[in-house]
Amino acid sequence: WCLWPRGQEFDSPGVRELMAQHKDSESLTVRNEDRGDSTGRPIHTSKLESIQVIEECQNPTADEILSWAQNFDKMMKTPAGRNIFREFLRTEYSEENLLFWLACEDLKKEQNKDAIEEKARLIYEDYISILSPKEVSLDSRVREVINRNLLDPSCHMYEDAQLQIYTLMHRDSFPRFLNSQIYKSLLESTRSSTSET
Repeated sequence: WCLWPRGQEFDSPGVRELMAQHKDSESLTVRNEDRGDSTGRPIHTSKLESIQVIEECQNPTADEILSWAQNFDKMMKTPAGRNIFREFLRTEYSEENLLFWLACEDLKKEQNKDAIEEKARLIYEDYISILSPKEVSLDSRVREVINRNLLDPSCHMYEDAQLQIYTLMHRDSFPRFLNSQIYKSLLESTRSSTSET
């Protein structure tokens, strides 16, 4: 793993460049103590020990990108699809929805009870707590279930919340994503590189 360089801001062209260099790419993470640089600019941070800045993936084909327009689930199952969707969500200031969903996916894979408790607590602090700047939008019923589950955390304790956020992204953000310049540019660049070969 390599760390996102101190003092460099996370930008969309950087994501595209990293996706283009997928063969050499590694998972980028941000450590909790990396909160800013000497100029006072904030760096992407989380209470979680590390978060993936971009998932390692193959560049998507034109057919894959076209298929995403027909199937949100298919896009969300591919790292390349999640990366480009995350880039779009960042422009809408709703990246935390995908980050929350990914954190829940990670929690589901955990089997160690102590690690489950720690990850569950960190997810709560980062995405559920009303004090968090990255709080996701959940209804009161789901919040009550989460609060009860915190007494005895499990790897599936956020499933209702995760489904609610997944549905929100599918119904609300996804249609705008398909009409966004980010999606159209990716599709166009993939089509033009395919026609050149």
